[in-house]
Amino acid sequence: MAEQFCDIGGAVSLCYERFGSESDPPLLLIMGLGTQMIGWPDEFCDQLAGRGLHVVRFDNRDIGRSTKIQGHPPTPRQLITRKIDPVLYTLSDMAADAVNLLHQLNLAPAHVVGASMGGMIGQTVAAQHPQSTRSLVSIMSNTGNRWKGQPAFGIYRYLLRRAPEDREGYIEHTTRVFEAIGSRGLPFDRDRVRDMVARSYDRGHDAAGPGRQLGAIIASGDRTAELRTIRVPTLVIHGSTDKMVARSGGVATAKAIPRARWMVVEGMGHDLPEAAWPQLVEAIAGHAHAADEASSGAPLRTS
Repeated sequence: MAEQFCDIGGAVSLCYERFGSESDPPLLLIMGLGTQMIGWPDEFCDQLAGRGLHVVRFDNRDIGRSTKIQGHPPTPRQLITRKIDPVLYTLSDMAADAVNLLHQLNLAPAHVVGASMGGMIGQTVAAQHPQSTRSLVSIMSNTGNRWKGQPAFGIYRYLLRRAPEDREGYIEHTTRVFEAIGSRGLPFDRDRVRDMVARSYDRGHDAAGPGRQLGAIIASGDRTAELRTIRVPTLVIHGSTDKMVARSGGVATAKAIPRARWMVVEGMGHDLPEAAWPQLVEAIAGHAHAADEASSGAPLRTS
């Protein structure tokens, strides 16, 4: 389905796309820091839809074709000291965006799946908006505890290097970053990633947006206590070779959320390699359908 736009209120418009039958249970995909909705590959979304789910992916605020928030991103000093001023928005605001999108599309409650920062947003949706959440899958994410899930030391040189503004320079730099944090035990498809980065640049590049998103993560602090309030069925997935968010971040997430299930994808890094799709699709779809069956004995219907 073609990209569409939804005014969710608060002067925020989100770009989104649907896959599959609208009569199937809805599943919302939330992508991570500085990555557009096309970070969820088309074929991956099609495979989830083929498992009987109505899939929706969207650009978070400050990325892609969704609304860009006015204001300067945090300074390097603010990021280091973790004292963000002013706080333009938090993960709670981004979670509210996702929930408002679901309600505007008449898809709430939905199954929620988030990757990296998207996992943090999904966790916040489940904690703060349980009535809009059928189940949660948190992939390669963290709790906000600064002592858990830290990047490998060698990754910092990629993260601290400013991306070039010109198209070709940006594409090459960002592809190298994805390669650095990507899977080690599974094939890394550089051409596919480079194509995704190029499409992202052409859809809407804003160098300041990811910085503002990072400010939201830091301003939200340690969310461990809030995660303990989550009551929806939860699956926590982490790659065994993730260098961006160490496995300890996923372990902490699974320990914090009551009755959460824990799953490790061997060889997967901080990406969604095609070789892992069968395992991921099976896990996500199986978790969603099991949650629906447990709640009512049959798949729920949207209102």
